[in-house]
Amino acid sequence: MGSQRRKTVRVLKKLSERYPHAGTRLKFSSPFELLVAVILSAQSTDEQVNRVTRELFQHYRTPEDFARFEPQELEPLIRGCGLYRSKARNLVQTARILVNDYQGQVPPEMETLLRLPGVGRKTANVVLSVGFGQPGLGVDTHVFRVSNRLGWHECRRPGDAEKVLKSLIPPVWWAQAHHLLIAHGREVCRALRPRCEECVVAGDCRFVQERQ
Repeated sequence: MGSQRRKTVRVLKKLSERYPHAGTRLKFSSPFELLVAVILSAQSTDEQVNRVTRELFQHYRTPEDFARFEPQELEPLIRGCGLYRSKARNLVQTARILVNDYQGQVPPEMETLLRLPGVGRKTANVVLSVGFGQPGLGVDTHVFRVSNRLGWHECRRPGDAEKVLKSLIPPVWWAQAHHLLIAHGREVCRALRPRCEECVVAGDCRFVQERQ
């Protein structure tokens, strides 16, 4: 393991001590419910998504249920999330594809997931890692920002950052790194007014060093 990889693992170990219960806040009971929740989470908080899905999943839980909707029928049920019109369209189309092409099952392969409407690499990585226990590293706004401040990448796009981060972070850490960096981004390494004085990895952070 190279020196940069060792440093990265050291940072992740410190973060795992700081956030021992880091994990997804989304509520779900199946890979399909997780897929729905992650699609809904774009431009929405996990709390907003959970409020919507708490009611939604009481009545509609399977691809077959969602495939029966027309998008305009689903819209009022997910209005509590941002971009609800486009999400309703994507969810209905995705459900119909799953029913027609995959026997109503969420496929556990990256390339197949990426062909579903509304599913990008972040969503696919989260579904694979959280829903199927496969190595996956979803790069959302928190992961992108925190890893950049730590000096782990100089990328402008999450997709490029994902490739760099996967080369730095051992696969066994990918899923946990996603949750740890999100937790740190929410609690300490905020976009505005980061609380660097409380940061347990400040000694390994390029952003802190450049501010001194």
